[in-house]
Amino acid sequence: MRCFYSSEFYLELPDGHPFPMDKFEISKDMLVGSGIVKGEDIIEVQAAENHVLKRVHDQDYLSKIYYGQLDRKEQIQLGLPLTPKLYQRSATEVEATRQACHAALQDGVAAVLAGGTHHSFQNRGEGYCVFNDIAIAIRDLQVHRPGIKIMVVDTDAHQGNGTNSILGDDPNVFTYSIHVGRNFPTRKVNGSMDVETVRYVEGEMYLKQLFTTLAAALDVFSPDLVIWIAGADNHRNDRMGQMLLDLKDFMRRDEVILRAFLGNRIPVAILYGGGYNRQAEYTAKIHRNTIATAAKVVRQLGQ
Repeated sequence: MRCFYSSEFYLELPDGHPFPMDKFEISKDMLVGSGIVKGEDIIEVQAAENHVLKRVHDQDYLSKIYYGQLDRKEQIQLGLPLTPKLYQRSATEVEATRQACHAALQDGVAAVLAGGTHHSFQNRGEGYCVFNDIAIAIRDLQVHRPGIKIMVVDTDAHQGNGTNSILGDDPNVFTYSIHVGRNFPTRKVNGSMDVETVRYVEGEMYLKQLFTTLAAALDVFSPDLVIWIAGADNHRNDRMGQMLLDLKDFMRRDEVILRAFLGNRIPVAILYGGGYNRQAEYTAKIHRNTIATAAKVVRQLGQ
């Protein structure tokens, strides 16, 4: 299974910042060190070119990020420091997702050891999301494969409001999201199917909602590709997710989702999504477990 990665994913943050920027390298080392992913299957990527980013984002916004010209309100909304590396880092994450989607169509499954920046809008960033890698990857796929039908499955604890805003009028894209209703973002943007959970939902109730509603989504939309934003912020010890899943719940979530698609020969591109666990390295461990489950399911299905 090809996994797309870059050391450029790391961005220096101020002390005490809640985003665990080291999770990308830590999870990659966990995967390679345990033999789940072979070293040669870690594909290093470069930054996406400007014309690729412009398929979704306004040039004015791209220039603001490149030159560090966001105003105070825009910086607060984004939540990341305006450093010279921010554009490069974010464009590299986009390229990883773009390549992983093409690889999934070729191989059946591929992963980004990052990605899922679903709060980014056409003309602004929000919630640590600079460029919307999901929407950009979809627009790129549509250039190369006109008519392709894509389902975005978002199991991050927060709704992908930016993704819904950008893709909402596209009949060849179905956006599914299961998230806490009373949590960030305050203003939700309707997608194709939005499933709201109560705050501090327990694992059993969450999984029942997920499996029932995702099956209903598949009854009305047959995708050629699934882009799955897995999310690690559903964990009971996460600072921002407001859900109460444990590791066993994650494993069941991941296995059922992957078997539902891969077992029916529907390719899946896996993206990390968010995670802000109070315990050091736990977010990376949850991400690592998702990729490990994918590798196991692929092996068992003989794909």
